[in-house]
Amino acid sequence: MDMDRYVTAPFTAEDVADLRAGDYVYLTGTIYTARDAAHKRMYEALQKGESLPLDVQNNVIYYMGPSPAREGRPIGSAGPTTASRMDKYAPTLLDLGLKGMIGKGKRSVEVREAIVRNGAVYFAAVGGAGALLSKSIVESEVIAYDDLGTEAIRKLKVEKFPIIVVIDSQGNNLYETAIKEYRTIEG
Repeated sequence: MDMDRYVTAPFTAEDVADLRAGDYVYLTGTIYTARDAAHKRMYEALQKGESLPLDVQNNVIYYMGPSPAREGRPIGSAGPTTASRMDKYAPTLLDLGLKGMIGKGKRSVEVREAIVRNGAVYFAAVGGAGALLSKSIVESEVIAYDDLGTEAIRKLKVEKFPIIVVIDSQGNNLYETAIKEYRTIEG
């Protein structure tokens, strides 16, 4: 079975429904970046009844704050940050229509429930490979919270950005299934 998938962002419901935990995905299209400070600010805006600086509907947020771009490049090193730091904000964004998140590490039960409830997906990008990942980013533009520096919200255009499905829309979690599979092999 071929586990390599080529998907375009923003997503359709069908795109997400077809993905399974463990699939290797090459993502092309438009995604957004946001880390801790940006998530906190978006959450506070929603609490005040204000609109978000981006339309999260069917979109993907990459938990990343890039290093400065070298000359001739749209972005510097662009590795993922630990996703659990966004866990208290993620269910709200998923309920508003966010379809994908990219980061590294485990997610809370509340995030997994929100992923299933909203037919979304959580991807992992390889930590420590930020320079390599940046080669798949062809455009980068700050669209909100410029005062946050590297944590500003950016709109990225990506081509064949390599990620792995960790939690699929049915709630299957690669971190859990891989451990069980490994234990079976070792046992």
